[in-house]
Amino acid sequence: MASARIAVPLAIGVALLQSSLYDVPGGFRAVMFDRFSGVQDQASGEGTHLLIPWLQRAILYDCRIKPRNITTTTGSKDLQMVSITLRVLSRPDTTHLSKIYQNLGLDYDERVSSRIREDLFARAGEFNIKLEDVSITHLTFGKEFTQAVEAKQIAQQDAERAKFIVEKAEQERQAAVIRAEGEAEAAMTISRALDKAGETFVTLRRIEAAKAIVQSLSKNRNVSYVPSSGGNVLLNLPVAEQQPR
Repeated sequence: MASARIAVPLAIGVALLQSSLYDVPGGFRAVMFDRFSGVQDQASGEGTHLLIPWLQRAILYDCRIKPRNITTTTGSKDLQMVSITLRVLSRPDTTHLSKIYQNLGLDYDERVSSRIREDLFARAGEFNIKLEDVSITHLTFGKEFTQAVEAKQIAQQDAERAKFIVEKAEQERQAAVIRAEGEAEAAMTISRALDKAGETFVTLRRIEAAKAIVQSLSKNRNVSYVPSSGGNVLLNLPVAEQQPR
């Protein structure tokens, strides 16, 4: 009986002691809520702490840096829609955990994300949230903007092609002009030579033409060369056809 009387108060004492202790893990902070005085300003650090059972309750906050992706769609200055995905690294300000709990609760990161989109650093500072890093992980332009860029590239290629065609035509025109000027200059040279040489140049051309004709005819078997006192004679003799036996 004596041991039973001791065991019951001892068990009650152990239960009260266990309920009076709470642990704060590494990287966490605890905000104390008191049923009479409300949320206390000072947050508890890492380790084991005491509280009054039923009267007080500890709320744990993860104060480590956490990444979060925020996706939004905005318009550019040329009225094109752009989809942007931001990767934000944030953590709560440990000196204002009581205000965060009173104004935002435990899901502060979900509720603040929409406000961060408007003005990331300034607005996050109003909620006592420190942004460690912000980076753009995804950037997508609208279909109309993509089509406009492709059309612009095609137009630039067409313009370059047209420029090449114009330059090519200009080069061909200049070549034709130079060729015509050369032919005209050659004709003028021949005309001046004829004016100076007169009949002598014409006679020389006739001799050269006759020489070329004689050389061509001499290679023909049907043509024979017969010397004559009155001048050389070329005879066109038909080849005798073989008579069948």
